[in-house]
Amino acid sequence: MDRKKQKMVANTWIPVSTQSRSTEGGLGDEKHDFGGQVQEIKCTVSSYESTVQKAVQVSEVIDLEGRATPSADDESLSAAQKHSVTVKAGASLMRFIRGKGGSTQRTIEEEMKVKLILPFSQNEDCLIIEGSSAESVARASDRVQTVIDETVKSRNLDYSHFVSLPLAIHPELVNKLINFQNSVLGITVVNEDENLECDSSGKTSDSEGEQNLSEPQIAVELKTEDSNDRVKMDKTNIPLVSYLPKVSKSSTSESKASKLLDLGIEKSIFIKPKTFHLTVLMLKLWNKDRIEAAAEVLRIVSPKVIDALENRPVSIRLKGLECMKGSPAKARVVYAPVEVIGGEDRLLRACQVITNAFIEAGLVLENDLNQKLKLHATIMNARHRKSKKGSKKADSFDARKIFGQYGSEDWGEYLICEAHLSQRFVFDDDGYYHCCASLPFPEEMQLD
Repeated sequence: MDRKKQKMVANTWIPVSTQSRSTEGGLGDEKHDFGGQVQEIKCTVSSYESTVQKAVQVSEVIDLEGRATPSADDESLSAAQKHSVTVKAGASLMRFIRGKGGSTQRTIEEEMKVKLILPFSQNEDCLIIEGSSAESVARASDRVQTVIDETVKSRNLDYSHFVSLPLAIHPELVNKLINFQNSVLGITVVNEDENLECDSSGKTSDSEGEQNLSEPQIAVELKTEDSNDRVKMDKTNIPLVSYLPKVSKSSTSESKASKLLDLGIEKSIFIKPKTFHLTVLMLKLWNKDRIEAAAEVLRIVSPKVIDALENRPVSIRLKGLECMKGSPAKARVVYAPVEVIGGEDRLLRACQVITNAFIEAGLVLENDLNQKLKLHATIMNARHRKSKKGSKKADSFDARKIFGQYGSEDWGEYLICEAHLSQRFVFDDDGYYHCCASLPFPEEMQLD
């Protein structure tokens, strides 16, 4: 017999306080679970009005070392003593409820005497609050709601969605943006290659076709002795010829990147061509309910938008470059101005109808209620910079050369086909922002 795991049943006498009470049919035999085994407890209740002590024999599981197996009630509150509530916060807010290093969660748990159970999945919107009293759970729920309210009003929680007018659906515009980025990031490389491969006279060292092949590059005197038919070379009068050192493409690229960084320009500040758009309204939708409500608003407002557009297509022209605040020397946002073809304000009216619908639905924060709409197509934005640490140009960049070359660039005319409820930082297969809902615009003239 394996004595390490052997168990035996021992009888233990435990004093139990009982009080007389009226019951239907009396108190019969009860069964309790001790250590996974069901044991019977026989208890007789006295009919006296006063409390009496009775000895109740309980069979308890004991191991060979004399240690009692703990019951489930010692490890957690019983179901009857627990109070809990589910709070729908939002997946993006869980890190704020948890706090840095779990500090906010611990403070709430210690002060309110509750337990916060946060979801393991990053896609779950709900958390559970458990406590020994309904009052403590309610106070903890209020505290969590305060954290949510303070977070959504602050800049700590970024905008999650926005209403956009996609422009990346036009391939010719996407190609123009790609060429623009390649030109800005590669224009210095071309110039440096030309300068490095040229000597002081302006001739390139690699241009063999321009060299006179009839003239020897090294002077060599050969003498022949008839007797031995051997050739002797006189190297005493050979002139020294110097050549310009060639620079590898890798070192040229590094030099180019260094110069661009001095201007605060790098690839990450360019808008991705496949996400090119006009922004109508920025939104903070921190849980699934708000996202569904926003999608429903865009569907419901569709007839009003079509009326604002007079049921006619609307096209825009993009031409030139401008800075959003600041100057080209210290630019933060560079964009292409938007001109509605025909000089009509139908597009602005339609955008205002959309904005008003979201405000009426309570989906626009108080801080954003008074923002004035300015349609613009962002091309470069310093806020998107990835390598901010150690960079003196993190908040701006020098765009003077860009404005000198592209300041009057004609980007073309394009039809506005639809409005999207777009989700930031998430992309569909075509490279554009994930579409939660869409509102089609008229694409053809409607004849009566």
